[in-house]
Amino acid sequence: MPEASLEEGAEDLSEDFADDIGAEPAAAAPAEERVASLTVPASSHGQRLDAFLGAQITAFSRNHLKSLIEDGCVTVDGQALTTPSRKVAQGQRLVVRLRPTAQSLAFVAEPMDLAIVFEDAHLMVINKPAGMVVHPAAGNWQGTLMNGLLAHHAGAVDLPRAGIVHRLDKDTSGLMVVGKTLEAVTALSRAIAAREVSRQYLALAHGTVDEAFSVMSSIGRDPVTRVKMAVVPAGKAARTDVQRLLCGQWQDPAADLPPRAYSGVLCTLHTGRTHQIRVHLSSRKHPLVADALYGGTLALGMRRQALHAAKLSFKHPITGEALAFEAPLPDDMAQAWAALASAATADSQSGV
Repeated sequence: MPEASLEEGAEDLSEDFADDIGAEPAAAAPAEERVASLTVPASSHGQRLDAFLGAQITAFSRNHLKSLIEDGCVTVDGQALTTPSRKVAQGQRLVVRLRPTAQSLAFVAEPMDLAIVFEDAHLMVINKPAGMVVHPAAGNWQGTLMNGLLAHHAGAVDLPRAGIVHRLDKDTSGLMVVGKTLEAVTALSRAIAAREVSRQYLALAHGTVDEAFSVMSSIGRDPVTRVKMAVVPAGKAARTDVQRLLCGQWQDPAADLPPRAYSGVLCTLHTGRTHQIRVHLSSRKHPLVADALYGGTLALGMRRQALHAAKLSFKHPITGEALAFEAPLPDDMAQAWAALASAATADSQSGV
């Protein structure tokens, strides 16, 4: 079932699901509001109301039951109680209006326009727009790619995470592969785990990046700021190859600041850790443009992290056919890239 996002209101995990082969299907049983009637036995006399309900109604978390109490959904002998710590007494009759949790309402089909690059009976390749959350999580229970997949084909309901085998951050655009059958999902997950799926990203970073280098630093949750990931010794092994494609000095026309250096880079993933490219480039003092979480600032007209999954290639999990796909930069990054390219040309002509 969904995992909490690192950032409030954001999906933003890009970690592979290869370790979760055989996970439960994406959709839980539909949740509907119902009413439960309970009588307090002698053994529960004097218990807190929320503790009593938690012991009796195990399908819901104690936190959710507490919120139902506070919202007036629980009556004791006909009187609404809104204090979770209130003690119950033997013989009292409780009526609880059990509203479904936000999480249980997340696994519903939502028709949406998906940018499908390729599709057959076994898999899909999708060009995800920036701003779309891939998988439901706290703060994003509807409108996700998973909701769209559940509406797109009937078989998605029986697949782990509706066939999603890896994800992109909410504000990262670009290519994703999704399985449509359990056989394809399993094979794709194993191919990702075996590093047999090639993924390349275009990014805009602060500073003048070296022409070519690799970052091989373990990534784990930041021990200080828990909404972030970081390079930590006890993290999971991660490798990113970086190639600089262009660099230049760009000056914000709306700000009275001197020109600053920026680079356009191609990043090749060898692993798929959470926020991997963002963390690795930030660790080298080259955070992504507009990636505030990892030290980037607004520049080149970008208002979201300047990261795009541009190339994806793998063998078809059923036929073995070699497949390769490319997705052009979306408008915001295309304009930012062009602005930097223009600045780089000007620098070259001026001898900078």
